This record gives sequence, structure tokens and C-alpha cells, in this order.
Amino acid sequence: MYFKISFRISVMFTTSFLKKYKKKVILGLIKRNFSKLNIIDYILKLEQEKFKKIVIKKYFIAKLKKISFFIRYTINNSLLRKKANIYKKKMKILEYILSVLSKKIWNLLIQIPNLLSNNVPLTKDLVLYQNFQVAYKKKVLTHWELGKKFHLFTCASHISGSGFNIYVDQGAKLQRSLIQYCLDENIHAGYIEYVLPFLVNKNSIFGTGQFPDKNKQMYFLEKDKLYLIPTGEVPLINVFRRSLFNINDLPSKATSFTSCFRREAGSYGLQGKGLNRLHQFDKVEIIEINSDKNSYKSFNKMVLHVKNILSSFKIPFRIINISAKYLGFTSALTYDFEVFAPGQNKWLEVSSVSNCTNFQSHRMSIKFIKNDGKKDFCHTLNGSSLAIPRLFAAILENYQFSEYIQIPKVLINYFMDNKILL
Repeated sequence: MYFKISFRISVMFTTSFLKKYKKKVILGLIKRNFSKLNIIDYILKLEQEKFKKIVIKKYFIAKLKKISFFIRYTINNSLLRKKANIYKKKMKILEYILSVLSKKIWNLLIQIPNLLSNNVPLTKDLVLYQNFQVAYKKKVLTHWELGKKFHLFTCASHISGSGFNIYVDQGAKLQRSLIQYCLDENIHAGYIEYVLPFLVNKNSIFGTGQFPDKNKQMYFLEKDKLYLIPTGEVPLINVFRRSLFNINDLPSKATSFTSCFRREAGSYGLQGKGLNRLHQFDKVEIIEINSDKNSYKSFNKMVLHVKNILSSFKIPFRIINISAKYLGFTSALTYDFEVFAPGQNKWLEVSSVSNCTNFQSHRMSIKFIKNDGKKDFCHTLNGSSLAIPRLFAAILENYQFSEYIQIPKVLINYFMDNKILL
């Protein structure tokens, strides 16, 4: 399948890289359970074919130069001109073939996911941290039952269809409080706030790796050729597209609040009930751009930052090192943060912190100048701090009482009250 994006845009892998590190790439893809391993040999075969055509093209160019020289100094040169025209026609055919081969190679290269960090577990997700061990024994309500009981939110199916919600009165107030608190915590930690568009072009989507991985999950406006963002990471990292950083200016840290839009959300049943899965949801995003040597320092700091925010809510949560089987297309290493929702007796993901190494920066040409003056591609990292609907749900279910819902201490100044009353 071909994607209508200019193949001049850079990709993570090049044919020379695949040729040089073929075994390393194949081993990395096997760890990911990547099923299209034959793609590597096919790319190298096409590249070999392309190289042969380039050699022939160079031969024709040399012949044309030679003929052009003789045409200048020959009176009766009609035969030479015919030969020149034949070579020119062959050149045009070759250029077309080379263009087709280049496009084929490019469309295959963009299907190869990022290589894994050595810290990624291969077969099973690994729980790294959990602040909650004992299961709830008392009967508690789900957040959708609490939403109805306290008139906090309702389904917007009559306005937009399933997978959309309306937050009402104190529910809207709690939603806004969570957004502002998370933003303030990010800003306090040195992240620069951006207000961003929710519609982006195809190059922005490609740059962060949603193409070809999540093509069918996004909303697309056919008339304007624009996509509704599936995550705030897309416009936020694209702010820095084609940037050149001095190494002393790294890391570059940014945050933004956005609404996010995904088709794959909103499934039926318990999995998609209430605020668990939505087509439109609010999220506060953080990203960092750093050098290759320091990107995992940034990763650890981002993980600690999200951990501190979740700890401040005094709700049960855990941190999971995602296995190769479930790792995202662009990520080399991802930690998921999950909060426990006692009403549902289940864990809900509220954040993912990922190191995408130089995968995205190749696509967006984000570079830095080293101390020796040479340029290299940056490493990009992203994280949710936090996905608001599931955090909202977990707070309701963990802070519920029969006649009221307690507001977490850190949110009282934002909510301007310590309880949600009936």
C-alpha cells in the first residue's frame, strides 16, 4: 500500500543502513514479532536493481556528452543527432523506472518500526512499580454510575454519536481543574506551554509515525486534506520540525493541552463504557528533545515527573514496562502508567512515556550540533501527563462516599471546593 506523501521526506532506515546492519535489524524486528521480515531482502533487491539502472544511466550520460562534442564539430551530423535522440529517449525511460523504484523502496522503508531498546521485555509486560496491593472489598460504584448520580457527565450520542461525552456543571469544573493542575505541574518542571492546532497536514502525521501505523484510526477531512490529531504529540513535536539545536540548548521541553480524536476508541461493552474509551478526549502532553547520549536521562526524568503527579492524587497506580509485542511503532522503550478503578475492579492507562530515539527526528529533520561541530539527529520523547477522562474516572471511583465525592487535596485550590455534593 502506497501513502501519498513525498518520498523525499527522510525515513529512519536507509538502504545503506539495512545493508550494513541487516542482521541487527532482522533480530530487532523478530523481537517485535514483525511479520514482514522478507521486506528487508526485497528492499535490498530493489536497491540493487536501482543501482544497475543508475550505472546504465551514467553510461548514457557519458555517451550523450561524447556525441554532443562530435555534433558541434561535424557538418553532416544527422546520424549523430538520431543517436543522441535514441539515448535521450532511453534516458527518459530509465528516469521513470528509477522514480518507480525509489517510490517502491520508500514505501517499504516507512513500514519498518523503530528498533528496540535493550531494556524492553520480549514476551510479557513487566510491572516496575505499584503503590497498591490490597484489592477493594467493599462494594463501590463505577464512574458512570457516579456520573449519573451526581449529574457530572452524560453521553453526547444525540449530538455526535457514541464515543462522545458532555461534562456538566461540577463535572466540567473537575475536568477543567485536572487540565490546569497538570499544565501547571509541567510548567513548574520546566516545560514550555504551547497552544496548538487540532488539525494537521499529512507531513505532520507522517513525521511522528502515525503513518502507516495508525492510518485507519484517524479522522480525515477530505476537502481540506487535514487530519484531526490523535494525540497532542503530533502538533507539539512538529513545532520543532527542521530545527537545528546547539547541544547546550538541549533538552528542549514542551507541554500542551489538546483534545484528541481517534476512530478506534468507543468500543461496545464494559471496555468502552463511560469514560474508558472515547472518540474525543482531553489530554495534557509533554515532549522532550535531547541528544542521543542523554535521551534516556530525559526518559527517566519524564517517568519520575509523571509518577510524582500521579502520587499527588493519592490514588492507586502502577508503572509497566511494555513488552516488544505491544510496543508502539515509533517507540524504542515505553512505560505505561495505569490507575486502579475500584468500581470496575480494573486498571486504566492514563499515561505512556516513550523514547522514540532518532526515529521521528529522521522524518522531521530535527538535528543538533555536537561539540565537534558535526550535526546529528536528535532523540525525541513524549508522554501523557495526563489522559484526563480515565484520571477523572479513577478519582471518582477512589474518592466516592454515599453522599459526596471528595476532591483530592491538590485540586481543591483549582476546584474551589473540597467536595462534590448531591
